[in-house]
Amino acid sequence: MTKIWFITGSSRGLGRSLTEAVLAKGDKVAATARNPEQLKDLADKYPDQLYPVQLDVTNKDQIVSAVENTIKHFGRIDVLVNNAGFGIIGAAEAFTDGQVCSQLETNLYAPIEITRVVLPHMRKQKSGHILQISSVGGRVGNAGLSMYQAAKFGLGGFSEALSKEVAALGIHVICVEPGGFRTDWAGDSMTYAPSVAGYETTVDARVDFIRSGQFVPMGDPEKAAKVMIDVVDHPEPPLHLILGSEAVALLKHADDARATELEKWLPVSISTDHDDAENFLETAAGKLILAGINKKQ
Repeated sequence: MTKIWFITGSSRGLGRSLTEAVLAKGDKVAATARNPEQLKDLADKYPDQLYPVQLDVTNKDQIVSAVENTIKHFGRIDVLVNNAGFGIIGAAEAFTDGQVCSQLETNLYAPIEITRVVLPHMRKQKSGHILQISSVGGRVGNAGLSMYQAAKFGLGGFSEALSKEVAALGIHVICVEPGGFRTDWAGDSMTYAPSVAGYETTVDARVDFIRSGQFVPMGDPEKAAKVMIDVVDHPEPPLHLILGSEAVALLKHADDARATELEKWLPVSISTDHDDAENFLETAAGKLILAGINKKQ
């Protein structure tokens, strides 16, 4: 059956690669962009499949209109892809208030809001896939990326909780977590905080590396697009879809470090239970929580 996709940030980067791949497959796309004219070549090539939609993802009224107009045009939305976003780098204390707000509004609040607007339609049709384009930086923190990763960690938490709410409704949530891909994330779309003293060997070193042009990501956006299309067709899609060997290596290293730290501090952790507390694993709350966790594994 032909699927209807709603993809934000379709005019460039991973969103563009995914939009092109979905259209080539024969599905239909409501492709959003701040400037839909950037999609004209695809609209000319796929006039019956592509529905260009103007959308500033930080504008609630435009979000509602974009979703409603897509439903009117195609009749439904089968796959929501929250892809629109941008990177920002600098020391946490150096970001301007405007930069912090812009980062959280675009990379966290927007996908949450778009998801909330689309969910009633998916709930009524008792089916759907929601792909949140996060990052391995939503699982692993790095110097210089505190604001970007605050947004991505938040998106991951929202998505993980949401998946447990909507699974019984026939809706799948997939948190896509790429490493570096050959898009313009570290190029024209990257923004920077003002430089401050004291971070020369941490934040500044990362900034210099990115600005030098030496950073060559390993990921292929076209291959990522194919994987995302395939995972939507899979009967049991993952909650966390890791993309790229870089992301896998970083995540394994971080998981090992967390496990080691947990074991080291375990006596301190459990020492804070009340003297008359039951074993958590045997409590009703514990069983409920663990059942929810295990269900998605």
